[in-house]
Amino acid sequence: MSRPKVKHLDLDMAELEAILEHTRSGPLSEEAYHRLKAVVTTLAHLTRELEKKRTSITRLRHLLFGPRTEKSGDVLKKPAGTSGTAGKGKKKKRKGHGRNGADAYQGAKKVEVPHGTLKSGDTCPETDCTGKVYPLSDPGLLVRIKGLPPLGATVYELEKLRCNLCGTVFTAKAPPGIGEKKYDETAVSMIGLLKYGAGFPFNRLEKLEGNLGIPLPAATQWDLVKDACGKLEPVFDELIDQAAQGEVLHNDDTPMKILELMAENQEQTEKALKRTGLFTSGIISKCGEQLIALFFTGRNHAGENLQSVLESRSKQLDSPIQMCDALSRNLPGEFETILANCLSHGRRRFVDVVENFPEEVRYVLEILAQVYKNDAVVRKQNLSPRERLIFHQQESGPLMEALHEWLEHQFSEKTVEPNSSLGEAITYLLNHWKELTLFLRKPGAPLDNNVCERALKKAILHRKNALFYKTQNGARVGDLFMSLIHTAELSGANAFDYLCELQRHAELVKEDPGQWMPWNYRETLKRVIAEGN
Repeated sequence: MSRPKVKHLDLDMAELEAILEHTRSGPLSEEAYHRLKAVVTTLAHLTRELEKKRTSITRLRHLLFGPRTEKSGDVLKKPAGTSGTAGKGKKKKRKGHGRNGADAYQGAKKVEVPHGTLKSGDTCPETDCTGKVYPLSDPGLLVRIKGLPPLGATVYELEKLRCNLCGTVFTAKAPPGIGEKKYDETAVSMIGLLKYGAGFPFNRLEKLEGNLGIPLPAATQWDLVKDACGKLEPVFDELIDQAAQGEVLHNDDTPMKILELMAENQEQTEKALKRTGLFTSGIISKCGEQLIALFFTGRNHAGENLQSVLESRSKQLDSPIQMCDALSRNLPGEFETILANCLSHGRRRFVDVVENFPEEVRYVLEILAQVYKNDAVVRKQNLSPRERLIFHQQESGPLMEALHEWLEHQFSEKTVEPNSSLGEAITYLLNHWKELTLFLRKPGAPLDNNVCERALKKAILHRKNALFYKTQNGARVGDLFMSLIHTAELSGANAFDYLCELQRHAELVKEDPGQWMPWNYRETLKRVIAEGN
């Protein structure tokens, strides 16, 4: 369709000032009216475009460098310590010095140190005291930390003896317990944790270990984690199966590069309508009290990957709650879910336009701050899903209703231009209001998708440091390790210890992977040790 022709008017300042002066003495002529109207319309159009330009630049800066903060106090330039609609007093500082106590060092080696001169039942050494000393249940604690290489190596020098007559060489036997493999399970687990848990590229780890005198080629690192996947695959499959049974599933995706598939994209002809985009999808499933994290990298969107997961869902279960942003590509196709949209995404649209509409944004952010404050109360009191729903209906329901009326009022009273950046933010909330407020109607419905966005930071960290996956198999290995590592972190398990034990007991894991989940593997391990396996 051809664009409509725009009539251009040449109007200098002298002519415009003459028209303005004429308005004081009498009505304008038809021609003067149209000229003045054109000037006003042009000014309004330019204002809108400048508004959008500033907003677009802000969003671009956020994409490139990340937003510095989205806290209401910083967005609205409020003094640190004010909050909400009241927010008059200063925020109290948390108690404590901020340092970790001895209990925080769960992976530390424990060494019992007996008293040098006293033992239980001895007479008290204090003067004029005839009592006896007995041990306390809580010992004194000292923490000492020292640096160690991520990977250590031991060189065993086996003595060799040769007969001077027959020339036979006799070599000392290796010490018991050192194993036959050059790289044991702890080395593989550490490499996997550094690469896929902390975003440490193989070549960077190679340089670090070389500087520490433990050379480890990048190719060797890759071979180790790739070979370990065969032992870890049953647990990954079990995680997918259990995640499919969850009551609440979060999903989202982020761009990713796979060189192998990018080369295929370049070879495609214009007639091949194959999807060229590459993504890492994150899925967080809430199963009872446990959270399961899954990662999938390839051409599929988050909704398509969620659909693949839900294929394992029991037919007897009700439709799960799905939390995502409002993009259609996040929906799982033929599988029915109870859709909830992310309130943080809607809030972020207002944060982006705060420079142009500070008072309007302040009103929206302060109402949402009260809603999130109510949700924090729910978590602190550990309310059940039904109790949480009732609490939100009583406390957050009136707030969201007032916000909805205010949003509609902006358009009905024409105080906001729908095509402006603020109008677009308001339209987003109104168009998705039902999904954004599911937490007021459905027990267990979350407010936002933040737990999934935090999970995707592992993939984003990998992308920032390693830049890409080389092959589809490399992406599969990364997905597997990230899924196991982040699920262990979400359940409070030691990810390093978890990966080690899975490899050490690979045969038992293969027989019954459900007993080797991050939240129950320690109990299973105790039982295995007791049975002598």
